[in-house]
Amino acid sequence: MALYVRDCFHCIEVNNCDDKVECLWAKMRGKANKADILLGVCYRPPNQDEEAGEVFYKRLAEVSQSVTILVGDFFNLLDICWKYNTAERKQSWRFLECVEDDNFLTQLVSEPTKGGDLLDLLFTNREGLVGDVVVRGRLGLSDREKTVLGSW
Repeated sequence: MALYVRDCFHCIEVNNCDDKVECLWAKMRGKANKADILLGVCYRPPNQDEEAGEVFYKRLAEVSQSVTILVGDFFNLLDICWKYNTAERKQSWRFLECVEDDNFLTQLVSEPTKGGDLLDLLFTNREGLVGDVVVRGRLGLSDREKTVLGSW
């Protein structure tokens, strides 16, 4: 797992994750005295148990008090329809409830990132914070398309 940030942004790692959930958090200084932004990248294995899920949901509730951008391949919940915000399985409904209802996060990726599946997602809790999200190209030998943020 990696989080790439351009040199022009001042970032510091925030190390406060639980061993049950693979996450990396960094705080990026806001421009012109605007609020700092908390960046998170996470991975959710397909066989993650409910206990690890609840650990993640608790952590997400803590960080979403800040201006937050969350990206990652921790979702692995292919039954979620992001266009209509619906799901077939209980675990997927719980995830939707956590990101949308509990933490007011909006998912911004609309194109498939691996084959025809939308696996790599991007969430934010501030409208207009991220714009021009595009999926294009690959990083090295990865089987995934890159999600690129065009503006902040």
